[in-house]
Amino acid sequence: MKVLVINAGSSSLKYQLIDMTNESVLAKGNCERIGTDGAFIGFKTPDGGKVERKTEMKNHTQAFEAVKDALLDAEYGAISDLSEVTAIGHRIVQGGSYYDHSVLIDDEVLERIKELSPLAPLHNPAHIQGIDACTEVFGKDVPQVAVFDTAFHQTMPEKAYMYAIPYEYYEKYAVRKYGFHGTSHRYVSAKMAELMGKPIEELKIITCHIGNGSSITAVKNGKVIDTTMGLTPLGGFMMGTRSGSLDPSVVTFVGEKEGMSLSEVSDMLNKKSGLLGVSGVSSDDRDVTAAEQQGNARAKLAHDMLYYQIAQYVGSYYVAMGGCDAIVFTAGLGENQPVLREKVCEYLECLGVKLDKDANNNTIHGRQGTLTTADSKIRVELIATDEEMVIARDTKALVEG
Repeated sequence: MKVLVINAGSSSLKYQLIDMTNESVLAKGNCERIGTDGAFIGFKTPDGGKVERKTEMKNHTQAFEAVKDALLDAEYGAISDLSEVTAIGHRIVQGGSYYDHSVLIDDEVLERIKELSPLAPLHNPAHIQGIDACTEVFGKDVPQVAVFDTAFHQTMPEKAYMYAIPYEYYEKYAVRKYGFHGTSHRYVSAKMAELMGKPIEELKIITCHIGNGSSITAVKNGKVIDTTMGLTPLGGFMMGTRSGSLDPSVVTFVGEKEGMSLSEVSDMLNKKSGLLGVSGVSSDDRDVTAAEQQGNARAKLAHDMLYYQIAQYVGSYYVAMGGCDAIVFTAGLGENQPVLREKVCEYLECLGVKLDKDANNNTIHGRQGTLTTADSKIRVELIATDEEMVIARDTKALVEG
């Protein structure tokens, strides 16, 4: 069985073609900076090299067309015909209260994903485009599976997922914290337990998925007890374009002062805030880092805020779990920004974290490694996340089951 995994982020689209007979990756690549003039697709060649092609990708539908072309490429492609793809697995950000597990996609599931789009405005619409494009290219006979980011977080207790607003809004509209990046948190927490040689049911792990979209999760005894993102992916700490959690009065105050509608305020908080809003440079951390190195004070401020907020949440989850055995960094920034990890760990020295600076600086670009010294009270690890493998395994299980 060959499973094509589609993992669409707010400004990116990762894909992998996986042979599930031995879980080998036949092809992989990433469409980046979707929606900008600098959009491009990068993919690995059979000999281990990498090809980058600048191409127009105004939306995720065009990105998927670029993926299809890469898979069938006469020189570098992994397949000769689309019929070689047995099934397709999709990462879906918001499953609401409907799903606590992965499901085969049918018309009802697709309608529910559409229905939940207001709760994930940067993601669910992109997932719908991907699913529709897959159906058009592969036909309705090729099964597609939805793997929900929210599913892993369904073990949160009421005290963690409820908001202190009139209870009737939970009853009428299911307004509560859902959490996201669950597939990533699920993978790296299980991998961390494996590396420590202990059952996950005996461990307290804090997983930090830091990318253009970011979240932190407290996993106690194998179950999520809290996570930073909330009703939508806007909650938590600041991200590429998202503000993260803030005083709700900011919404009404700024809206009134600027004469903005609710949708305009939502657009500002989701697409014009975070690293972009504070730095005034870009939502891409590589650009913000370059600006900081050139002496841009606002770029430095954006980073200082980000490091501080990450440390705040890690510290709060240490208290919530009554301790911590391990902290995991993963995703784009978590895996490739040693300075971010160092600055966060400086805040955590009070908890007994002792960073090995050489190990931290040398562990990047998908490498896995321990970032702390042998006498650190909490082990800090970099684990390259593999959401695609989790999605592929769930897809295989559902299609065969």
